[in-house]
Amino acid sequence: MAPDGVCRTMRNTEQKEHGPIMKQLSIAFLFAICTSLLPSATNAQEMVHAVSGTVTTIHPKIQMTDIDTDDGSAGIFQWTKPGVALNFDKNVSANTIAVDKFTALQAPVIAYYYGVGQVRTIVAVHELGTGPFVKSSGRVVKLDKHEHVLTIKNATGGEETFQIDAKTVADTETGVVTNFKFDYSKGVQVRVIAAQANGSSTALLIVPVI
Repeated sequence: MAPDGVCRTMRNTEQKEHGPIMKQLSIAFLFAICTSLLPSATNAQEMVHAVSGTVTTIHPKIQMTDIDTDDGSAGIFQWTKPGVALNFDKNVSANTIAVDKFTALQAPVIAYYYGVGQVRTIVAVHELGTGPFVKSSGRVVKLDKHEHVLTIKNATGGEETFQIDAKTVADTETGVVTNFKFDYSKGVQVRVIAAQANGSSTALLIVPVI
């Protein structure tokens, strides 16, 4: 039964009781039940996920940011409000800029958001720099956590290999994580954006394709 239904039932019961002692017990019991049922709803946290793309427009007056997303998903984001409880990995969060402080246009970024639909809610941004970048997608062939290497098979059947390090961000069912705290099974479809340097590609963001 929903909390408000329980509370109404208890109030009805209390009204039928006679005598000051029974009335006080009923009120105390009602208060205990109502307060024990409510916190689970008020303590809910928004799970933070990630998408890469290029910031095209920032609208401070209406608190909106437009991003040309790499995966083609909706790119209109509203800014988060103060006080929203977030499930946001502290190591990932430490390497970001709050959305209301970010001003760089045409910047390649990882955008951290919550929510679904045409207008999601953006929390923070990590600017990726000038590149060059590799953007690819495919099915996981192997995630070697000992050697810190991710191998995928792309749409043409070719295999691509990416180094992963402690700063590689991965999106999971429970939100974004880093420091190698993720795993992807063989065959899972993922999208990767990686930085190229010295002949190798290091994954910056790995996102499962749903």
